[in-house]
Amino acid sequence: MEEMIGAYPKQPRFLLPILQDIQSEEKYLSKEAMRAVAEHLSLPDSRVYAVATFYKALSLIPKGEHEIKVCMGTACHLRGAGAIVAALEKELGVKNGETTGDGKFSLECVNCVGACALAPVAMVDGDITANLTPSGVSKLVDSMRGEGEK
Repeated sequence: MEEMIGAYPKQPRFLLPILQDIQSEEKYLSKEAMRAVAEHLSLPDSRVYAVATFYKALSLIPKGEHEIKVCMGTACHLRGAGAIVAALEKELGVKNGETTGDGKFSLECVNCVGACALAPVAMVDGDITANLTPSGVSKLVDSMRGEGEK
């Protein structure tokens, strides 16, 4: 992590890109990481914490190896996103905003992913999965577990 942080100039304008890089690598922002960033940029810990908690893309809680973000925008909502969330919660054994005990999956509802024509959709590890159905949830999860399409 020190190498990642040290790759940036010691200028406060690099705060968000550093936090994004750490989030991408570590799947969350630990207290230690935020303190190291504050020290590197000569910022108060409170400033780093404020930015880390302002942006929804950043998390202070560890995320799963696979992140599933279900769109709850108007088009997706009208086309059954609620039933997809319910199916995912049942399949994974977690609620919205939680991570499975084994650290494999995180489930999150988001406002909009900008793919309304493909509704209902989810972002699965950063890729759009379109036209989801509750009955297709098991196949989706199995494929992420490495059990599908062998």
